[in-house]
Amino acid sequence: MGSEKRVSQGEQVEAAEREAARRRLLIQAEAERVPVEETTRAVPDRRWRREQR
Repeated sequence: MGSEKRVSQGEQVEAAEREAARRRLLIQAEAERVPVEETTRAVPDRRWRREQR
């Protein structure tokens, strides 16, 4: 009968805050994400130096 574990209100609030923070981070990460098409290809160091001469 008493085997059910009761979750305190404080624990519920903390869980809700963690979930809200997780969602905010995911939204921020998605907003800052750069699509692959917009990235530039790195130029190998040797080729870059040759072009600088």
